[in-house]
Amino acid sequence: MKAIKLLIVLGIVTLKSFADEGMWLPFLLESLNQKDMKAMGMKINAADIYDINKGSLKDAVVQFGGGCTGEIISNQGLVLTNHHCGFSYIQRLSTLEHNYVNDGFFTKNTTDELPAVGLSVTFISRMQDVTSTILKGITNTLTEDERQSQIDIE
Repeated sequence: MKAIKLLIVLGIVTLKSFADEGMWLPFLLESLNQKDMKAMGMKINAADIYDINKGSLKDAVVQFGGGCTGEIISNQGLVLTNHHCGFSYIQRLSTLEHNYVNDGFFTKNTTDELPAVGLSVTFISRMQDVTSTILKGITNTLTEDERQSQIDIE
């Protein structure tokens, strides 16, 4: 009986809790999300987050390690990313004496930082629509394999 009551309470709590989740597309923030974001307490404008023609937070986003994103948060190049993105580098830097995976790492100055050899951060310097170049010569008469081979050449 207690288990049934607990399930009912959990069910009601679950139904009452509502998270405004989902993927908000940066280029649509101003038109679709800014009003809601302001209502939630946002102090900046959507254009401060994403503006295609001007500097905005989008310009602080980098490609971290070839497969993750990161954010530049200082003028010294400090980058934040998700733990799993740098995990293998943290493992490589760890020793039996210094287990950085379990204990973390902290330094008060840049001279004591540990180099993560092979790790890179890539900045996007420009974006360009290359659709017409890639699809040049692609026709509906090609098989899927032929089409993909032609695209891969470009």
